[in-house]
Amino acid sequence: MIDTVELMRKVRSIRILTGRLVDDRLSGDYHSSFHGQGLEFDEIREYVPGDDVRSIDWNVTARTGTPQVKRFSEERRLTVLFLVDVSGSQAFGSGPRPKAELAAEIACLLALTSVRNQDNVGLVLFADRVLKTIPPRKGRGAVMRIVREVLAAEGSAAGGTDIDAALACLGAVQRRKAVVFLLSDFQDEGYESRLAVAARRHDLVCCPISDPAERDLPDAGPVEVEDPETGETVWADLSSRAVRRAWAEQADARAEALRALFRRHGIDAMEFSTARDPIDTVRAFFRRRALRARRSR
Repeated sequence: MIDTVELMRKVRSIRILTGRLVDDRLSGDYHSSFHGQGLEFDEIREYVPGDDVRSIDWNVTARTGTPQVKRFSEERRLTVLFLVDVSGSQAFGSGPRPKAELAAEIACLLALTSVRNQDNVGLVLFADRVLKTIPPRKGRGAVMRIVREVLAAEGSAAGGTDIDAALACLGAVQRRKAVVFLLSDFQDEGYESRLAVAARRHDLVCCPISDPAERDLPDAGPVEVEDPETGETVWADLSSRAVRRAWAEQADARAEALRALFRRHGIDAMEFSTARDPIDTVRAFFRRRALRARRSR
């Protein structure tokens, strides 16, 4: 676990970085991308030609003697939940930031965009079990707490990944439909059934996080490789081109299997890498969703 001074330095750095990126255009695309929970009553007013006759309130019309219509507006406020993986493998990073720190940055960027639209944000933090839940709240304070919790857990939650447990927790704590961002490297199995249930109940967006070195091994000769989640070690001759190629092919196959899983259940996804700026991925995703929403109207 990082110390308090280093933790606050990282939180402040992420807050400044992401705060600059959350502009009106990004917020507008977010607003268009995610719909509210339904309709809420707005007003009753006099009927004018062109109004849908099905919206006439006949009780009020009878009292006033003139046709009156009920007007509704979208109940805009959303609940946005972040399911964030802080397992042992999330501590890995071949560059200046590990996957867990990138997850905190992504969560901050998305959460700041959410609260700018008056939405509530909450957290489920997990590794080989659920470590902490934070109920949805409004405001930047709620965003910064999410970032602090993700960063504070960085490197301290050694062990495996239990996505099924995180999704079970989601089902228990969030009954109403929510927007759910699942941030993980998805180094786990056996969670498809509960993932499908979550996708039916919520607007689920899966966010795989990777590091280039997990696919492209260096030509480093014989090395001992340790699995950060199980602690198991094996020797591999990385000077062998065949070994490096086989490793890359396995990584590609896992990535494609994950994409196929998402497609099978109609789940949207954003793929992040520690080697790329997350804002470009988020902007492109929101624009695709907003365009799709406009076309479906």
